[in-house]
Amino acid sequence: MNNHNLKKHISGQFNAELEEVLNQVLVMGGLVEQQLTDAITAIHKQDVDLAQLIVANDSQVNALEVDIDEDCTRIIAKRQPAASDLRLVLAIIKTITDLERIGDVAKRIGMMVVDNANKKQPPLVSMENMGRRAVKMLHDVLDAFARMDVEAAIEVHKEDAKVDREYESIIRELMTFMMEDPRSIPHVLNVLWCARSLERVGDRVQHICEYIIYFVKGKDVRHRSDEDIHSMLDR
Repeated sequence: MNNHNLKKHISGQFNAELEEVLNQVLVMGGLVEQQLTDAITAIHKQDVDLAQLIVANDSQVNALEVDIDEDCTRIIAKRQPAASDLRLVLAIIKTITDLERIGDVAKRIGMMVVDNANKKQPPLVSMENMGRRAVKMLHDVLDAFARMDVEAAIEVHKEDAKVDREYESIIRELMTFMMEDPRSIPHVLNVLWCARSLERVGDRVQHICEYIIYFVKGKDVRHRSDEDIHSMLDR
């Protein structure tokens, strides 16, 4: 990985270890992005075969999380990193946790599609739109992570507000659907969970944005508004 925010060390092996673990994070991120993309397609098209594939592939995401976490633990024990090196390792550990949970969302959406095959569906157009926006956020934050690009991370962080607005719109749609057809309530509750999970994907992408900022700038911007983040970084 050619990254201007990674300093060079006297130990070429240490450089190689850091770059390898960063590359593994991007491999994991790419797999999670594909899982989430497939989940949105599966729920929109009610594609049971694709949904079953998503569920089966979740084990690959979990295995990558375990491997990367072990690599980070080994680096901490062997290299005893300090300052920005330690921030990088901590950012990686936190990032893979959020990626794994996004993978869990994709898996559970896949399970829901399988469990609700051939049942009457509420309108899911808005769900697809929100899902595609969440996927775009994930794609963009992985790109920012690859370059450790703070400005790009800040821009992605702002996008979550749009996901939140779409989520609120979907809630209103589904409430109307339930009132018109009370028999649909059990299924709509599953779809509501799905919408909530996709909204949480946006939150988890925001977390990864914050980890990028933490590594590069050394500032903890968690639980801060976009305006607060800008003011903190301008100081």
